[in-house]
Amino acid sequence: MMLTNRNVQESAAYLRAMLPAQPEIGLVLGSGLGPLAGEIEDAAHIPYADIPHFRTSTAPDHAGRLVCGTLAGRQVLCMQGRLHGYEGWTPDEVAYPVYVMRALGVRALVLTNASGGINTAFQVGDFMLIEDHINMTGKSPLTGANDDALGPRFPDMTFAYAPALRDKADEAAKACGLTLRHGVYCGVNGPQFETPAEIRMFRLLGADAVGMSTVNEAIAAAHCGLPAVGIAMITNMAAGVLMQPLSGAEVNEIAMRRGADFRRLVTALVARL
Repeated sequence: MMLTNRNVQESAAYLRAMLPAQPEIGLVLGSGLGPLAGEIEDAAHIPYADIPHFRTSTAPDHAGRLVCGTLAGRQVLCMQGRLHGYEGWTPDEVAYPVYVMRALGVRALVLTNASGGINTAFQVGDFMLIEDHINMTGKSPLTGANDDALGPRFPDMTFAYAPALRDKADEAAKACGLTLRHGVYCGVNGPQFETPAEIRMFRLLGADAVGMSTVNEAIAAAHCGLPAVGIAMITNMAAGVLMQPLSGAEVNEIAMRRGADFRRLVTALVARL
């Protein structure tokens, strides 16, 4: 089992010696948001492969490194590329970096992702503030023995997406002149896109968007007491909404096209945290 306080402290000790400053804000960059790491000033770059107990990212366009420096006047620790269950990593391996951020003194976590739109009022290119999630992976990073030094055996998920941080995201969107939808994120394992029947089911369950990430990190943040906020970019309409085939290339194209506005939004949010 890798999710122990001892492992987390070993990873944090390694990073403490490498980082230019103590980070305040943690960022997890999803598809198309990687370029935000390039806007971080006085940055140190640390490959996941160099960090004790970290796993490496294999998803397309995910650099697989930590970037630490200054963004919008805040000290940030940024995951340039996240880990996913579909890569073969276990939920605790995916969530592990969240605990390390917490151990390093991070006090707020910003989760971002590329998602498929389920809500038919949404359009491709929209941004959605995650108010809550539905975990359809059937898995949890907390499965197995619990290390009480990391968090309680049965963490509460009522405020997994912190209301105070969601308010700040709304303020950031308003300041940027951007529309920020609100909705429920449905997390699945992937890597295949969902079937039209699955999307109809998710819609009935109350989901507004669907993606292959975020839920494990949000669970970990709730477990270790790290306030989190999540923003999804709707990069495609989910299967059956428009009755046309889905492709990863389309997701990346929209992510690139709307990436500048998304980065502007996230930067404005970081400034308010």
